[in-house]
Amino acid sequence: MTDQMIFDTPAYKRSRWAYTIECAFEYFISLMVADAFLATLLTAMGLSDAVIGVISSLISLAFLFQLFSILVVPHIHSVKLVAIPVHCISQLFFLVLYLLPFLNIPQQLRTAVVVGCLLIAYFGNYLVTSVIFNWGNSYVNPVGRANFAATKEIISLISGVIVSLTMGWTFDSFVANGNINGGFLFIAVMILLMNIGDFVCLMLMKNRKTEKKADEKAEPFWRVVRMLFANKSFVCTVVLHALWSISVYMTIGFMGTYKTKELMLSVGAVQIINIVACLARALISKPIAHYADKRSYAKGIELGMMIAAVGYLINIFTTPNLWWLVILYTVLYHVACAGTSQNMMNMVYSYVDSKYFVQASAIKYSVSGLCGFGASMLGSRILGAVQAGGNTFMGISLYGQQLLSVISLIIVIVDILFVKFVLEKRKIIAK
Repeated sequence: MTDQMIFDTPAYKRSRWAYTIECAFEYFISLMVADAFLATLLTAMGLSDAVIGVISSLISLAFLFQLFSILVVPHIHSVKLVAIPVHCISQLFFLVLYLLPFLNIPQQLRTAVVVGCLLIAYFGNYLVTSVIFNWGNSYVNPVGRANFAATKEIISLISGVIVSLTMGWTFDSFVANGNINGGFLFIAVMILLMNIGDFVCLMLMKNRKTEKKADEKAEPFWRVVRMLFANKSFVCTVVLHALWSISVYMTIGFMGTYKTKELMLSVGAVQIINIVACLARALISKPIAHYADKRSYAKGIELGMMIAAVGYLINIFTTPNLWWLVILYTVLYHVACAGTSQNMMNMVYSYVDSKYFVQASAIKYSVSGLCGFGASMLGSRILGAVQAGGNTFMGISLYGQQLLSVISLIIVIVDILFVKFVLEKRKIIAK
């Protein structure tokens, strides 16, 4: 049986579709714990803008948890048995997050409890993220990975539009009726239903089992790490992703409160903007995927970063008087992610042996996550300093988010130059 015939078997087709829909459910949940939804929840709990910005960027630090997958992978004999329980149970802690307003938690403990719930949720998620990604992509023909990723992304984005619109409108209705806690309860119930859908999809996928010979031993953790870091091409992908994470988390975690406070946009309005951005990303995903499949994943990433640079440039000029510029920034950021998101994952296949994919991805995302969280911490201090100074910096009147966008723009330009003059010169060993 040829490779193409194997990928056309019913089990492989079912697994691809199940994985595609599973990613959509996971995406829906991520929408509920980001941007205006999370910012509104944390504001209602009495947390400051600076703290909210750091908490919103916890996802970057959570990538460190992928390092644990290096220890887990050699002992996984049945992907379903390990990945499904860990993934689905961890997402229940996102649900718990929206139940916190109903609990009588002392003000001084609220930040710690919120961070605890997020860390537990992200720990479980990222412990098996690379495992599930590799599992799902094992049923995809390697020559069309970028195209499959684009199709998967488009389905998530378009269905996410419906979810965002419905959730935003319903939540605003609760707020308008003076029942914000009812809105939080509604989100909690929706997260539960989406998690159930996620579980069903994972169960429908063909299991992937690993059988080892009796005398075969798992490679030691540090041997794998040394081997990967001896690969200069892999190190280049780590540097690339680290710079990108710094540019993103320097700004993105602080935009939620900027939209709802300084720009005075409602949660519903923010969701409409996000919907427009998601539709734009859906339209551009396929062309960028074809471009990446034809040229290289690095080329796709470079294109995405160029679009992001324009977005940061525009966001520098976003103020309450020019609030509509945040629409352009949001659209451009989402479109940029069409070039960076999936290509960042797939790029590992280009420079690392596929049997080390999970380990390489875990290391790359952990390093970039640590850098991203460090950027968010620095961004928090910068934002706090600008706000404490009456929204001025060196005598110039501006908001903290504008200054953070300047820094992000500089970093992403450096990253573009790194891709152009360093990474693209590296030899691709596989795709």
